[in-house]
Amino acid sequence: MRHDLEFLSVPNVVRVAARRFGDAPALVDDDLRLTFRELEKGMMQAVRSALALGIGPGDRVGLCAPNSAAWILAALGIQGAGGVVVPLNTRFKAAEISYILRKSGAKALFAAASFLGSDYIADLTDAAPELPALRTVVSIPGGSQSGLSWRQFLTGGEKVTEAAAHASIDRLTPDHVSDVMFTSGTTGHPKGVILTHGQTLRAYGWMSTEYTFDASDRFLVIPPFFHCFGYKAGWLASLMHGVTVIPMAVFDAGRALEIVQAERVSIVLGPPTIFHDLLNHPRRSSYDLSSLRVSMTGGTTVPESLIRAMKKDLSFDIVLSAYGLTESTALVTTTRVGDSEETVARTTGRAIPAVEVRIADDTGQNVPAGEAGEVLVRGYNVTRGYWDDPAATAETIDRDGWLHTGDIGSLDTDGNLTIVDRKKEMFIVGGFNAYPAEIEKLLLGYEPIAQAAVIGVPDERLGEVGCAFVVPRPGADVTPEDVIAWARNHMANFKVPRRVRLVDQLPRNASQKVLKHELRARLGS
Repeated sequence: MRHDLEFLSVPNVVRVAARRFGDAPALVDDDLRLTFRELEKGMMQAVRSALALGIGPGDRVGLCAPNSAAWILAALGIQGAGGVVVPLNTRFKAAEISYILRKSGAKALFAAASFLGSDYIADLTDAAPELPALRTVVSIPGGSQSGLSWRQFLTGGEKVTEAAAHASIDRLTPDHVSDVMFTSGTTGHPKGVILTHGQTLRAYGWMSTEYTFDASDRFLVIPPFFHCFGYKAGWLASLMHGVTVIPMAVFDAGRALEIVQAERVSIVLGPPTIFHDLLNHPRRSSYDLSSLRVSMTGGTTVPESLIRAMKKDLSFDIVLSAYGLTESTALVTTTRVGDSEETVARTTGRAIPAVEVRIADDTGQNVPAGEAGEVLVRGYNVTRGYWDDPAATAETIDRDGWLHTGDIGSLDTDGNLTIVDRKKEMFIVGGFNAYPAEIEKLLLGYEPIAQAAVIGVPDERLGEVGCAFVVPRPGADVTPEDVIAWARNHMANFKVPRRVRLVDQLPRNASQKVLKHELRARLGS
């Protein structure tokens, strides 16, 4: 079944689900419990309010908040009005958020008044002169000293009829842009990946069907909604099948185990870190986890021992692995139900239907099965391009439509993909992609630093963390602790280097490129 042709748009998923699943539970967010009919009613109120705010076709709107019912309703309201959601990483600082708002030309911002010690609305006040397109800020949830409160936003929708809101949704097609998801690039500048309603619905409608999502399931969504893992593979895929969505704002293993038992959770997807923490929780055995049924873990290589433990100790019947990047709607390959534990651990599975994957050498020619080369992807899932960046688009997607992922991998004779190395120098911190060039650029904003080079190093719990080699400015009095403390105040936590080494100079080649293999050799990694 082509889910893009069935549902047409993301907001229409909710209307269809309301007809199909009615009074079944759709969303559980602490004390808030909504049926599918109630979720539709909440969405229509949000669409009316977004229209009243002046959000219209093609308008970009930033959304920065933790996983919650309000995030879902805000996104549906924006998209239902014809707008384009620009999800923002809740770990970002004001400078990082303002860059994306400015680059995307965001007309409005929906933001949490406070989360993880950050007041995004207050922090962005100073950046307002640099954001000429930004007209309105809405606080989610509760009130704020600036902008509209969530209640004020919803009240404003009373001037727009429900018929107008339905008509707005009716105008959406699978080809309309649903979101621009910014992903940091190896150049150090975040790039906005343009994705459509149809791409999302087709990819995740198929995936959730393949993963056996069912109306009897309950999904504890731990990955953040600003990432496809939490948004598209999470709450959206669930609503297509009548699955109850249970968002988790901040992951805590003990609290997650409590929710699994209390709500009879059957689906949990996420990076390996989550499952390591659940398995290692000291009171795990005291919880009833028998309801757990389906899982998919990705982001790093998954050891067979973890898959066995997830089945034996966490009670999962199905454990799968997958591969994707934002530029491919975050889904390219996945293992299938019935694959061996070795296949799930060793590979990321086969290409999803109507998507091609090939492995190419430096000349663009295919390499034999089992040999490594760059992973190239072509199909409906590939982005239309980067927002307002035709040069970067042409660099990444060739004339024949092949997306050059920059990842190194190999295909076996069955078509299973194995990722050999990550996107150039990228490393993954607890499921979050970290790009050395971006971190280096941020570090150079610290006055005592003259030069910086960052590499990923192994970490038992997070998989990898950053290690920064720093050349201080002449006469500067700076310690590794000073660098780390500054970084914690100026960049998202997953980007902060956990190790810092002060050096007199960085090793370079004749072209002045830093020789990072020499830096790795110094650490013995």
